Amino acid sequence: MSRLALLLFALGSLLLTGCGTRSSSSVQPGTGVTPNPPAIRQAVKTAASVVITENDITDRPYQSLGDISVTVSKWTIFDADPTQAKVAEALKEKAAEMGADAVILTRYGTVGIGAFSWGKMEGKGRAVVFKQ
Repeated sequence: MSRLALLLFALGSLLLTGCGTRSSSSVQPGTGVTPNPPAIRQAVKTAASVVITENDITDRPYQSLGDISVTVSKWTIFDADPTQAKVAEALKEKAAEMGADAVILTRYGTVGIGAFSWGKMEGKGRAVVFKQ
């Protein structure tokens, strides 16, 4: 009987350690920003091509696609804690889905425990597309 209990414990532990962090996101137009017509939006890009910065970009003209926010969560005690790098990657993925060239004015929250997670971190920024 003890071997069966040990086997079930090992199997349960293996399943829990395989869980990864998850993220959610939302997009809202910025204050005073008019949504872009679909013709201005570019094709979907890769997250690797999206530039992310905590500052504004002043050397190139751009148009805002909207403010975005993401939450990266740690669902089990065995998952790695959310980091700014994971939040930045989630922001870049969301911006790439929108066809953005960059995420500017990026802000990161602190790691905290959520009601349904062992830890979470939020990030916000503004998705922009460079003008030609």
